[in-house]
Amino acid sequence: MKQKMTEDLRSIVASTTQFACDLYAELATMEVEGNLFFSPYSIAAALAMTYGGARGSTAAEMADVLHFDPGEQSIHADFAALDAQLDQMQEESAVQLYIANSLWPQRDYPFLSSYLNLLKRYYHVSVTPVDYVAATEEARQHINQWVAEETQEKIQQLIREGDIDALTALVLVNAIYFKGKWASQFDPARTSEADFTCLDGRKHPVQMMHQIGEFGYAVLDDLQMLLMPYVGERMSMVFFLPRTPQALKMWEAQLSPENLTTWLARLAPTEVEVQMPRFEVTWGTFELNQVLINLGMPRAFSGRADFSGMDGTTSLSIGAVLHKAFVEVNEEGTEATAATAVVMGKGLIGRPTFRADHPFVFLIRDNTTGGILFLGRVAELGT
Repeated sequence: MKQKMTEDLRSIVASTTQFACDLYAELATMEVEGNLFFSPYSIAAALAMTYGGARGSTAAEMADVLHFDPGEQSIHADFAALDAQLDQMQEESAVQLYIANSLWPQRDYPFLSSYLNLLKRYYHVSVTPVDYVAATEEARQHINQWVAEETQEKIQQLIREGDIDALTALVLVNAIYFKGKWASQFDPARTSEADFTCLDGRKHPVQMMHQIGEFGYAVLDDLQMLLMPYVGERMSMVFFLPRTPQALKMWEAQLSPENLTTWLARLAPTEVEVQMPRFEVTWGTFELNQVLINLGMPRAFSGRADFSGMDGTTSLSIGAVLHKAFVEVNEEGTEATAATAVVMGKGLIGRPTFRADHPFVFLIRDNTTGGILFLGRVAELGT
């Protein structure tokens, strides 16, 4: 049985989708030339847990960036409902989807029980006290080990040397792991070498997969779209392929929730010849501080931060928001995973051909809720 889409679910999906588009726009500006891959869901979840302890203007800025209604009391319950929906999907389909949250407080630091209980109730966090003062490196390795285990060893060393120190009071972590097989898999025997044209016009040889099948397909002006479902058809990957490498930036500037809804509605079952490169992208560890400041929440990173909902004082602020993500697409399917840490410190005609031999954008979404779990761009392949 599919869980009914409630207004609360629609609201939180709308918020995270807008946040995903905002993040992509900001990151695309900062990381213009290279590949890009991240989990907006993971980042939003980690920041939502942090938001639970924010107060005053700090909370207002975070709510604005995350597109939460600042007067809404059910934000955390909405996240719990979305997680429940994703858990149900994982049980009912053939894909693997695991989401885990953890809390790593400084041993004996007086966090408010109301804050800890909030995270336990709605985010099912595991709480592991560590000693950032006397055993900083041991704490870092412990957190990184947890992340590696929750991401099938794909995300290594999320917390880098120097990211935490004796002034660290808390690290909040979200990890997400996805693995799905294509409903229609590529035959490895049909994979062959072909050129991929990068943004700067350079060509590199890649392994190009090939199949003909019926998929969701649409052509919009200078853009081709392709939807390829995973087994069970609850999850899918959607590709956005501009006609030329140079058209990518123009298309990126149009990415918005409203346009996404319009574009996705145009997809229709079509027999398509698909030529898709095998690719693997690891992105990060990337510090999102400046990105989030640019989007409108500078107070959380400053001495003016108010996270008194965490400990009853205004001594805590965000020291770093760290993100790392991995994706591999091959003949069998897709494996994608990501982790986010928030470090809190004190003070066509005929049969169309979809040939992705130049830069493209892709996302992994839940077809029922519309929630975007991963979003990325492939701009560089080969050597």
